[in-house]
Amino acid sequence: MEVRVAWSNRPGAGRDRQTQGLTHRLTQKRPESVRRKRRVTGDGAGTLPRPPSCVPGTRPAHPAALPPPPAPRPPPMKLLPLLVGFSTLLNCSYTQNCTKTPCLPNAKCEIRNGIEACYCNMGFSGNGVTICEDDNECGNLTQSCGENANCTNTEGSYYCMCAPGFRSSSNQDRFITNDGTLCIDIDECSGPAACGDHAVCENVDGGYNCSCKEGYQTSTGKSQFTPNDGTYCQENVSADCHLDNACIAANIDKMLTKIRHIKEPVALLQEVYRNSVKDLSPMDIITYIEILAESSPLLGDMNSTNSTKDTPSNSTLTEFVKTVNNFVQKDTFIVWDKLPTNRRRTYLTKLMHATEQATLRIAQNFQKTTQFDTNSSDIALKAFCFDSNHMKYIHPHMNVDGDYIKIFPKRKAAYDSYGNVAVTFLYYKSIGPLFSSSDNFLLEPQSYDNSEEEERVVSSVISVSISSNPPTLYELEKITFTLSHIKLEPYVPKSSGFTLSNFIETTDKYKSQCAFWNYSPDTMNGSWSSVGCELTYSNETHTSCRCNHLTHFAILMSSGPSIGIKDYNILTRITQLGIIISLICLAICIFTFWFFSEIQSTRTTIHKNLCCNLFLAELVFLVGINTNTNKLFCSIIAGLLHYFFLAAFAWMCIEGIHLYLIVVGVIYNKGFLHKNFYIFGYLSPAVVVGFSASLGYRYYGTTKVCWLSTENNFIWSFIGPACLIILIILRHST
Repeated sequence: MEVRVAWSNRPGAGRDRQTQGLTHRLTQKRPESVRRKRRVTGDGAGTLPRPPSCVPGTRPAHPAALPPPPAPRPPPMKLLPLLVGFSTLLNCSYTQNCTKTPCLPNAKCEIRNGIEACYCNMGFSGNGVTICEDDNECGNLTQSCGENANCTNTEGSYYCMCAPGFRSSSNQDRFITNDGTLCIDIDECSGPAACGDHAVCENVDGGYNCSCKEGYQTSTGKSQFTPNDGTYCQENVSADCHLDNACIAANIDKMLTKIRHIKEPVALLQEVYRNSVKDLSPMDIITYIEILAESSPLLGDMNSTNSTKDTPSNSTLTEFVKTVNNFVQKDTFIVWDKLPTNRRRTYLTKLMHATEQATLRIAQNFQKTTQFDTNSSDIALKAFCFDSNHMKYIHPHMNVDGDYIKIFPKRKAAYDSYGNVAVTFLYYKSIGPLFSSSDNFLLEPQSYDNSEEEERVVSSVISVSISSNPPTLYELEKITFTLSHIKLEPYVPKSSGFTLSNFIETTDKYKSQCAFWNYSPDTMNGSWSSVGCELTYSNETHTSCRCNHLTHFAILMSSGPSIGIKDYNILTRITQLGIIISLICLAICIFTFWFFSEIQSTRTTIHKNLCCNLFLAELVFLVGINTNTNKLFCSIIAGLLHYFFLAAFAWMCIEGIHLYLIVVGVIYNKGFLHKNFYIFGYLSPAVVVGFSASLGYRYYGTTKVCWLSTENNFIWSFIGPACLIILIILRHST
């Protein structure tokens, strides 16, 4: 218990009153005889008042409320230790109580060094009078709970708890810093069957991972999982399947059994999407395409059962496009390449057929005039739905990345029947190579070492399908489309020096052709055909066509017999050898014209400058024509070639003019003429090159060779002056 004794504010009075109070307490403990004697032998002041006692929960009265006691005689010094001992036993404090200062609930008032003030309790900060805020021990780095533990702040304190996957070494849920408690990892794999059947458990810090045993695969396609995410291990029926029909059928039946309970079309497509978004195998592609093919007739019927069809149709079309994109994006080409050619074409046809049928059925469920489009990375869809009242105002078309298709119905004087029309466009951005007749179609652009003509898809594949009720309501007249070309170039291995293939324009070797994929819905076997289609326009980058029927359209290019890689190498070596021989001969001529004074004349001066320009042009050509890795350096090489070849043509023109003057017998000033020869021979090519570079400097150097680009006819900056000089020489020669 604690009893506080009031202190007087008079200096020095506190010490006297404390001694007086202690004396009173000591007096109370004396025997009755001593007390009686004290009353008799006192100073006549009478009996002393009884001092306040230390009662728990109470304070002694204020000194002003008590009658002033008579000044007692100070106790002997030898009694002071005894007085202190009694005070300690009674747990009485020497701290004075505050009388004036009000403190906050989370603070207490104390008088320190004679100054009365409020102090915030431990765990709080402030002045104690107007503010006492809780300290955030968790934000203090010195109070961190340590590794693998989480700190939680409380009012006036904090506590630590181990993170999930860890437990405290003291087996207490809550602890504080520096009490010796550590968070240690829980070994979840020590328990029986932590990952379930057919799985292997691997413990990691703060958790564990599960993976399927050999011969089993996860139900979600994940390589690692935890049982609480709903993933489990199932038998991998395709592990030893080798793509035989019986194994394919078993895998399809198992997958159909798994999703047969799904009645909503969006949920069905989402399930297929989740399973096909993983790394696919050839068996996976075949299985999911078969599932889509079997489900596509039902998707429209499932969607038509909804009372409000428009919103479900939008969601179903979006999910269908997302799902199909998993099979036609470029990342899956390496998987398609593992399938034999016939099977690859068959299942690609089945996928396109199922997509066309399903999207058209779903589009028919729109209840009002609708135009809907959705796209993914490698496929796009656009759907139209309208009635006969809007046929005159709606012109179905599709435009994706510059590829365009539009349908034209037959014109009718009047529409004598009422009905609905649905039109769907599908755009496959990258599936052209999948139609290749080669087993290794990924290497096809490199397989030019043959002499047979072959046709390849060099554009995106685009399709259109129409459904009208009645069928005669919307009859097709024609379809027009324009598709951009995928650039084709023969593959030539890199070698040091010039390769002749760099100067062969590949577009001259190819012949554009409008085509459609003609297949049987029963067997899903097909081939490209051009029946009913005609080419209306074609250039190096685009081809426009017109067809009179519906299906999947594309642009084919047929390549004639090409030069093999061995022939390219031989031609390259012949070219290099010819240039080297030419350089040697030009060097001999330059030496002769320069150092033999007996033959010096105007004609030899012209020959000397002509040989020098040809020598420099061929030397730069041999060394730098193929250095196209550095754009700036390649542009400089192209500019030098442009200048030296034009200078050579200029000196050829000068020689022709000089011969003309000799033949006609014109007398001229040789000094003046020589000066003008040099101006024309070197300044005129510089003017042409400078003017060309100022207008189109970016056309100096191409991705193939360090020469002038053919874009925007920039090559005519060389061909034009060269042809003009040739015409001048021919004119004077006659």
